[in-house]
Amino acid sequence: MEATETQRTQLAHYWRRVSMDRESAYDLWLDSLGLPVHKGYYVEDVRTIELGNWEERECRAAFLKLRGQEGVTEARVTEIPSGATLPSMRFALDEIVYVAEGRGLTTVWAEDGGKKHTFEWEKHSLFMIPRNFAHQFSNVQGHQPARLFHYNYLPVSLSIVPEPTFFFNNKYFNPDFMSSLEDDWYSEAKIIQPSEESRSRMAFWVGNFFPDMRAWDNLVPFRGRGAGGHVVWIRYPTSTMTNHMSVFPSGTYKKAHRHGPGVVIIIPSGEGYSVMWPEGEERVVCPWHEGSVFVPPDQWFHQHFNAGADPARYLAFHGPPSLSAYSSERVRNRERDQIEYPNEDPWIRQTFEAELAKRGLKTAMVEEAYQDANYEWTYTGDN
Repeated sequence: MEATETQRTQLAHYWRRVSMDRESAYDLWLDSLGLPVHKGYYVEDVRTIELGNWEERECRAAFLKLRGQEGVTEARVTEIPSGATLPSMRFALDEIVYVAEGRGLTTVWAEDGGKKHTFEWEKHSLFMIPRNFAHQFSNVQGHQPARLFHYNYLPVSLSIVPEPTFFFNNKYFNPDFMSSLEDDWYSEAKIIQPSEESRSRMAFWVGNFFPDMRAWDNLVPFRGRGAGGHVVWIRYPTSTMTNHMSVFPSGTYKKAHRHGPGVVIIIPSGEGYSVMWPEGEERVVCPWHEGSVFVPPDQWFHQHFNAGADPARYLAFHGPPSLSAYSSERVRNRERDQIEYPNEDPWIRQTFEAELAKRGLKTAMVEEAYQDANYEWTYTGDN
């Protein structure tokens, strides 16, 4: 269908803003939706943030454009009405979805008339929708809405191909991609141990569906970050996207570290806070609990503190591998990108112990860790 004169004028104006004025194609697209955009360093709870009506998707939604996403990654919240099924759609990029609230179904299929795969999710489930696959979300609960937290690389992709329609409902599909998938896309995740040839020295879990990240207990010690914490590294069979979830005990905190942009963190359980700062500058404190989201800005040091009575969990969505967000999680240069406990500002320890005292708790940090940068923590499961 030929564009109207008004549409041609609007497109010309759009292309001028993108190509001549160097405005962000993603931001222009976001503005065109008229939906709430939450900014700052963190949001307290994605289960309660303000949403707007997204008529095209027949749901309520909001976007997070927090300091630190830096035009690299998208985070948004969609709410599915009670008992509703949303219209099907296609998206040209892989997308990870975390269930912040509710219970429902997702159906995924490759093309018109293709075999459909349906799986059930509940609160704290984590799953991936493969690129270019049609998919549809349903809320099976008749008494309350469901809220999904979505994560993808649309902002950086639009900076390369600044055409939003290219990424939505594009019917392109590679049949070779389909043949590379196993029959059951959403079966139980499998652990992969590192081989001698592998660049990675860690085991990771591979799958498109993780039923409950709050209850996930297939963890290994996270020795490099201290405090006796554990971690699960997550990969998806056909995607470059990755996650990890860290679990650490009450009364402890992780070593400060920094990495590249675009890493978005959501809290499945626990109570505490994180401190973030650019080197040599003022600190930003982000309090958190279940449902909180925050983003460590590019190359800002950040540090996570469990100030509650139970173990805390944070689930990190990594930025694109080319921006080193994921590889830097391993801290290649400890002297440059990680602060050992003996070298941290005394304010860190003093503030943490004061926060614990407010809750009637005491620190579980080991005194020797503040004296010896090479102190070896004891981890559950160690002999």
